[in-house]
Amino acid sequence: MTEILKALHIAAIAVWSAGLLSLPALYVQRRHVRHDDDLHRLQRMVRFSYIALVSPMAFVGIASGTALIFVQTAVQPWFAAKMAFVAALAFVHVLTGLVVVRLFREDGVYPAWRFVAVTAATAFLIAAILWLVLAKPVIPQAADMFRPGALSGLLRPFNPWATP
Repeated sequence: MTEILKALHIAAIAVWSAGLLSLPALYVQRRHVRHDDDLHRLQRMVRFSYIALVSPMAFVGIASGTALIFVQTAVQPWFAAKMAFVAALAFVHVLTGLVVVRLFREDGVYPAWRFVAVTAATAFLIAAILWLVLAKPVIPQAADMFRPGALSGLLRPFNPWATP
């Protein structure tokens, strides 16, 4: 059962991530569309992609990931960091939905710099999530971070000067 849930989770996250990476490329095409028929076709394609593909896969990915939390009881510090990046990815998803609504107004444009920025930010979030899941780095427990002198221990590798 756990393997099926993991496979569903991975597949849903893969489609969700691919959708979030590809939608800004569709948004940029808005600038080049001149005819009403082409504009309506592009709008239908973008809305279908967001509403029928990307959003349901986001729901399935988050729901299956939540179920995996209870099945596997993941309580490691790297997992908390992963959840923060997933929350950021969900925020990008919501902002993407707002773009879908506003882009196809008469004066709607999507500048190329925004395409680059959103695609780079989304790729960074996806890469960070993948790295956390695959590497499972050792992150100090939160309780260890609040003991006296913990900050100096965390920063010692980055400090070029000798400390007493």
